[in-house]
Amino acid sequence: MTADGTGAKGEVSAEVAGAIAEVLVEALPYLRRFAGSVIVVKYGGNALHDTEGDPLEVFANDIVLMHSVGLRPVVVHGGGPQISALMQRLGMVSQFHEGLRVTDADTLDVARMVLVGKVNKDIVSAINTKAPVAVGISGEDGAFLRVTARDPALGYVGDVRSVDTTLLDKLLSEQLVPVIATIGTDDDGNAYNVNADTAAAAIAAALRAEKLIHLTNVEGIRTVAADATTQLSHLRADELDELLRSGALAGGMGPKGESCLHAVRNGVAAAHVLDGRVPHVLLLELFTEAGIGTMVSP
Repeated sequence: MTADGTGAKGEVSAEVAGAIAEVLVEALPYLRRFAGSVIVVKYGGNALHDTEGDPLEVFANDIVLMHSVGLRPVVVHGGGPQISALMQRLGMVSQFHEGLRVTDADTLDVARMVLVGKVNKDIVSAINTKAPVAVGISGEDGAFLRVTARDPALGYVGDVRSVDTTLLDKLLSEQLVPVIATIGTDDDGNAYNVNADTAAAAIAAALRAEKLIHLTNVEGIRTVAADATTQLSHLRADELDELLRSGALAGGMGPKGESCLHAVRNGVAAAHVLDGRVPHVLLLELFTEAGIGTMVSP
C-alpha cells in the first residue's frame, strides 16, 4: 500500500474508496437542489492577492465543476489590491474617502486597465483552461450596469441604479459563465468604478440568484473584527442590519455585510461570506453539510 492509499497497481484502497463514496452521497441532495440555480460568486481581490500558490487554478476548477453538474455560476470580481499596486508602480497615490477609493479620471483609467484588462482576463483564462465556458464582460458591455455618481468627493465612483439582465440571461442560456468586471456607465455613457460587493448584490438580486457567495481573505463575519472567536456561522437579515447600524462591521466587512443584506432582502435565498484562501471552499459550502464561513438568510 502506498502513502496515498493506493495499491501497487494504482487501485484505490477500500478505506479511501469508502470515504470518496460518502462524500459523493452527501453531495447528491445538494446537486439536485441547486441544479439549474444561478449562483453569484464575488471573487475578492484580497482572496486573489493574499493566497499562496495558484488560487486561480483552484477557483477555476470549482467554477467548472459547478457548471458541469448543472449549476449556473456568475463570477463578479474585485481588484482593489491590484489597482493599488499598479498605481504605486506608476507613482500615483491611492486616496480613500469613507472606505472607498477616490477615483479621478487618471485613477479610473488605471482601474479599467486592471479590472477589465488584467484581472478579468486572468480569471477567464484560468476557467477556460479547464473548460471553454467563461466569457469576460464589464458593466459597460451592453450598458447592463447603470450607475449614478455616489459623491462628488469620490469622483468617478458609482452606485448601481439598475441592472439590465438581457446580456447575462443570453450568456447563461448558452451555458456560458459570465465573468464580470464592475465598471458601470451613467446615462451619458461616462464610466464609473463600482464597488464589487455592491455590484455583486445588485446582480444577484436582478438574476434572482439562489445564492450570493463572497470569497474574501477572512473566515466570515465577526462581531469584533480582531477576534476570530466572535465569528458568526448564521445571521438573519434583521440581525445583520443591527450589526451594521452599530458599526461592528469595520473596514471591508461593512460593504460585504451591506451586500449580503441587500441580496437577501431582494429575492436571493441566502448570502455567504467565505474564506477564499481555503482550497475548494465553494464546493464545501455548496455540496456538504460542513458549516463554512457565515450564512445570511432573509
